[in-house]
Amino acid sequence: MAKLKTAYVCDNCGFDSTKWLGKCPSCGQWNTFKEVKTASGSPSKGENSHPLLRDAGGTSAVRLQDIPLKDLPRIDVQDAELNRVLGGGLVPGSIVLLGGDPGIGKSTLTLQTVMALKDKEVLYVSGEESAHQLKMRAERLNGNVNGNGKFNGNGNEVLVLCETSLEKVFDQIREIGPDLVVVDSIQTMETEMAESAPGSITQIRECASALLKYAKTSGVPVILIGHINKEGSIAGPKILEHIVDAVIQFEGDRQGIYRILRSIKNRFGSTSELGIYEMQQTGLRPVNNPSELLLSDEREGMSGIAISAAVEGMRPFLIETQALVSTAAYGTPQRSATGFDQRRLNMLLAVLEKRVGFKLIQKDVFINIAGGIKVTDMAMDLSVIAAVFSSNVDMPIEVGYCMCGEVGLSGEVRPVSRIEQRIAEAEKLGFTDIIIPKRNMGALKGKKFTINLHPVQRVEEGLKLLFG
Repeated sequence: MAKLKTAYVCDNCGFDSTKWLGKCPSCGQWNTFKEVKTASGSPSKGENSHPLLRDAGGTSAVRLQDIPLKDLPRIDVQDAELNRVLGGGLVPGSIVLLGGDPGIGKSTLTLQTVMALKDKEVLYVSGEESAHQLKMRAERLNGNVNGNGKFNGNGNEVLVLCETSLEKVFDQIREIGPDLVVVDSIQTMETEMAESAPGSITQIRECASALLKYAKTSGVPVILIGHINKEGSIAGPKILEHIVDAVIQFEGDRQGIYRILRSIKNRFGSTSELGIYEMQQTGLRPVNNPSELLLSDEREGMSGIAISAAVEGMRPFLIETQALVSTAAYGTPQRSATGFDQRRLNMLLAVLEKRVGFKLIQKDVFINIAGGIKVTDMAMDLSVIAAVFSSNVDMPIEVGYCMCGEVGLSGEVRPVSRIEQRIAEAEKLGFTDIIIPKRNMGALKGKKFTINLHPVQRVEEGLKLLFG
């Protein structure tokens, strides 16, 4: 048996040290070093390494100019939202990490995705659920199995393996030769090359590294499902996110019906794309037109509601911003934001007070983005300010108005990106007027819209237009 050695690994960036350090010299974080015990030999080079990895063969250096340039073929996962987040599909030989809160629907999304693939043989490794549980979930997701073991006649076959030993998983992989491997979850896997318990830093790092080498040498894509810790980040060492090719976060309120699939890291596509799903009894349904679902039909006569034309990635959609302003019941006023950055809300309230002369020092302010989604687009600023103003004076915004614009510290309305897509989306949904930054008008010369454009340069101009 290989000798064990003690090392200290930074939980944030994965930096190794032979002794404990208070501050990581790599990332600068304090108190992040954890003690781990590893075998003295590298698992990929030692005698006990798995034959599937040991027989992969070596590689030789190739001149950069001799490498052929070609587009990577992608696997269509038969899901428009997931394809968008992945950058056009699943790349062969890639390793994707899917994270999210417990019960958010990670396993449901993965299972219904692998069942919808065409002419693929999938190995689904489950370390958390039994085969019977997976069968019941598959039946609930309308994945009725035909007599030949295929799903819905699409030529797809899903093989289930309930195992936590990585060595036994690789034995099955070598025997089956699947087209796709799913591991649910990486925190439950363990390898004999590490002596620590499953879920520890050492086990996660060694198992992920072995699966990475398998994916790169065989060209078979691997999907890892990861747990989330109490801080909201993926459990395990930060090096886990560095190893994989793509990190996808599944977000949303478990009490709500909408889920957001957001790309945090993607070596084969954009990291600004998101997909929206609706949770139903039969699984997750992709939402092709989120604007119609995120807007309320009963806005007339209601104060504190403003519609914003937002863009996430390449996709424009309209979002309902809700605000409630009331007199502070206690000495210290409350500032609360759901789906919007709390610090940015404080900045916008300061701009509203300083530049517009609107006193909110003794008022409670609550902001909510309808639908339970979280938006990071700066163009939401103008709608947040309009909703706060509307709630405080108890005057509703006229139905048919929407807006977009980033607000600066001096009260100016700054230009936003993809203004044409925002206007076209508002026009498609029947809005009659849209407030846009004045500096965006230069890019719209010669273009005709049926919707009325109202360019503004400062916040007070927009508020005067809305409330007179």
